[in-house]
Order: sequence, then structure tokens, then C-alpha cells
Amino acid sequence: MIKIGSIVIHCCEFERMVAFWQEALHYVPREPVSDNWVVLRDPEGHGPNVSFQAHDRSGWRRSWLHLDLYTDRQQEEVNRLLTIGAKQYPWRYPENADYVVLQDPDGNLFCVVQRPQIS
Repeated sequence: MIKIGSIVIHCCEFERMVAFWQEALHYVPREPVSDNWVVLRDPEGHGPNVSFQAHDRSGWRRSWLHLDLYTDRQQEEVNRLLTIGAKQYPWRYPENADYVVLQDPDGNLFCVVQRPQIS
């Protein structure tokens, strides 16, 4: 069996990104930050790790990463994420879309997807 072990995000706003995703996902650092690198883990051990690597802006070509966050309380979670630093993204939604597109503090897009009774 294979599963996602870690999702790696290269970012320019390292401290802000780590703080945002740690609070958004309720994850904790696996080990202290070292050499502009940190791995956040699900304290319950159910979800994949999310890792962050700091980069300066000079000469760095941005690679995009997309996360879908599933929840059964979409609007509540969207509001919470906006409060801790996410921003609305002007997406053109199809009729009956079950997702909301947001940006994290570094400008990466992610979706908050409505799913019934997430376990």
C-alpha cells in the first residue's frame, strides 16, 4: 500500500506559512525548525505530513501546489481560515460547486470542499 507521506511546499514567507498551516490543520512540528525546513504532522497520526522549505524570491521559479481540504462545515472553516490569514480568490465557479477557492499567505491556491460527515 502507498499513501501520501508528506506534501512539500516551497515558500518565501516561511514563518507566516508555517504558522498559518499549523493553525489551519491543527498540526504540530515533528521536530524543531532546522535550516529553513520543518515538517508538520497530524498529532493523531491520520493525515499526511506537510513540509515547508524556505526560499528567497531571487531567481526562484514558483511551482504551484494544490490542497483540497475536506470538511462537513465548509462556511465555518472558510471563515476561520480567512481570519487566520487566507484570502478569497476570484475563481469562476461552475453551478453547484462544492468547493471554495482560497489563497494561503504565500499566494498558493487551495480549496475547502464540502463533504458530509468527515471522519
